[in-house]
Amino acid sequence: MNILVWHVHGSWTTSFVHGKHRYLVPVTPDRGPYGLGRARTYPWPDSAVEVTPQQLRREEVDVVLLQRPEELDLACDWLGRRVGRDVPAIYVEHNTPKGDVPNTRHPMADRDDLLLTHVTGFNELFWDNGATRTAVVEHGVVPPAVEWTGELDRLAVVINEPVRRWRVTGTDLLPRFAEIAPLDVFGMKVAGLAEHLGLPADRLTSHDDVPQHRMHAELARRRAYLHLCRWTSLGLSLVEAMTMGMPVVALATTEAVEAVPPGSGALSTRVDTLLEAARRFVAQPAEARRAGAEARTAARARYGLDRFLADWDRLLEEEVCASR
Repeated sequence: MNILVWHVHGSWTTSFVHGKHRYLVPVTPDRGPYGLGRARTYPWPDSAVEVTPQQLRREEVDVVLLQRPEELDLACDWLGRRVGRDVPAIYVEHNTPKGDVPNTRHPMADRDDLLLTHVTGFNELFWDNGATRTAVVEHGVVPPAVEWTGELDRLAVVINEPVRRWRVTGTDLLPRFAEIAPLDVFGMKVAGLAEHLGLPADRLTSHDDVPQHRMHAELARRRAYLHLCRWTSLGLSLVEAMTMGMPVVALATTEAVEAVPPGSGALSTRVDTLLEAARRFVAQPAEARRAGAEARTAARARYGLDRFLADWDRLLEEEVCASR
């Protein structure tokens, strides 16, 4: 199939374009949010092809994959076709709802011209999808090229925009863990985080916007992975860390309760319980290794790339065939 898909979420899109199809990725001169083009920090297959809005008018598109509400009108304009009528459409929801959460209506609620696909069961449960047909295709990750070694008695965290998002990402909890071991925080806009938290530079080191392969290599050297998000869909960095064999210390919130099985680390809504687990992993490398091995087995079984792509193939074939 020829699939029109915007480059929005880097890790998810990287997994998606590893399938057997041809992926048309919009690119604009400014490489802005609606024309980012191919990834430049991770190798994508040649089947992911950059196309300009002008070129899309001449492309045969079998299905449009939407990820933001405004993409619907944009796709209609760029293709010159009614998306959802003339060409099948699937809307992928990556995020948890915001605002009055139990009552938050999805922007694509009550539509009969597309399939609303959530990346977690938690998302499908908490969004008010109205009468729109829904499906769930859980995440799948490209296995990182490194394995956990954990030789550094430090704790690793991956957060994007930790200052702006603050309590959402559990940024306010970091100082309590920094008392146990030095923290290494990776992500976008993490520079200056120690100063913002009032922590000495030797207790928290920021690694701002590191290319994914380098970030994985550094994560693998840290003793354990902290996942302190109070409200998120499911951080793919958490899944990637587990796939590498990292033990996990995570808040038992949102989809993490499904992703982190017993024995893979610590999962709790009690911060004191997580602090004790972090302290144990730092002090006992053998215990960290045992938990990390459990995490690797669980993550590769549930979030393997082959399963993810097979689920998407079935969904795509059903939707395209139904439209003919």
